[in-house]
Amino acid sequence: MAETLKNFGFGEDETMLRDSAAKFFADHCSADKIHALVAADHHIDRENQCHWDQSLWQQIVELGWTAVCVPEAAGGIGMPVVAAVALAEQVGKAAFPSPLLATFNATLVLNACSSDAATKALIDIAAGKATTLAVTNQQGSWNSSDTDVQVSDGKLTGTAYFVQEARKCDQLVVSAKTTEGVGLYLVDTAATGVEVVPDAIIDLTRDQAHVAFSGVTAIELARPGTGNKAIDTALPAILSILSADMVGAGEWLLQTTVEYAKTRIQFDRPLGFFQAVKHPLVNVMLDIDRAKSLAYSAACAVDTGDEEAEKLARMAKSQAGDMAVFSASRAVQFHGGIGFTWECFVHLFFKRQMHSQVLFGDARYHRSRLADLMIGKAA
Repeated sequence: MAETLKNFGFGEDETMLRDSAAKFFADHCSADKIHALVAADHHIDRENQCHWDQSLWQQIVELGWTAVCVPEAAGGIGMPVVAAVALAEQVGKAAFPSPLLATFNATLVLNACSSDAATKALIDIAAGKATTLAVTNQQGSWNSSDTDVQVSDGKLTGTAYFVQEARKCDQLVVSAKTTEGVGLYLVDTAATGVEVVPDAIIDLTRDQAHVAFSGVTAIELARPGTGNKAIDTALPAILSILSADMVGAGEWLLQTTVEYAKTRIQFDRPLGFFQAVKHPLVNVMLDIDRAKSLAYSAACAVDTGDEEAEKLARMAKSQAGDMAVFSASRAVQFHGGIGFTWECFVHLFFKRQMHSQVLFGDARYHRSRLADLMIGKAA
């Protein structure tokens, strides 16, 4: 039986980290600033560019956020996953464009590799080297055995798809097949033979690409046959962090819409006076609370080694995915005629929610996996 922690293990250090992040984003990343950064050009045929503030990223590195999930033995802070979840919530609430969450995900996989090369990569992450996962195939599967990348004599060939924040990151954790099974490998994004091809996605606050490898020299992180285990071990924490990002974005959408409903006058009354508006907003609040509780519960289960961690993480991602769609759609609808316009900041969070809810599987997918875990697969 895993240890039961009070408040999901969210203590004084985690509270200070969350509050400092909230202040940082309030000072530097208001919605108007983010909109000006990523949505300055509204033309549909605009060039696919990667917009982010690298000076703010450097400040994050100096604050030690990239080192949160890195063990102390590798030069990190060694905080629990629940601390990363708290940061992810604030990142989502600001719709902050950065490779921070992608770096968290890579860190979690590296923690599960238990090799000298993985430790070296973690040391680099603690020092601020942005890293992302390149483990998904063209069909969207992150099961390592389905990878489209092969390795022979330490060189990678093939393509990884749906790579998050590829243009913001310095290195990639790549899953690749060998005759002995699937292993994990470290590749510098600037290495010879690496081609980063940007994808056109709706989320203006993120960057996605597919990455082609042509005889690229790679460093082995997890030997062939152990890549699946490392990814599977990290997955509950990854899902918890992504769910928290959606919770944060949902909170922004709810707060912004409630404020609009208080001030927008319709038929001589505030918009929020009408039950057709106030009741759905209450439902959004309840959905956010459910997703938030599940995200922190899943993170706590990971931190305590609870065998229920995967179930809780899939519950969190399922609930957060449904909440993301609901919160975003209600925000657009209740902002009325301006809600779908480019000038209204709501579209930034709407698009982020739509992107997040399908990352690592949508709500329906995770409910299906939960059914397999809890009642067994169909014969």
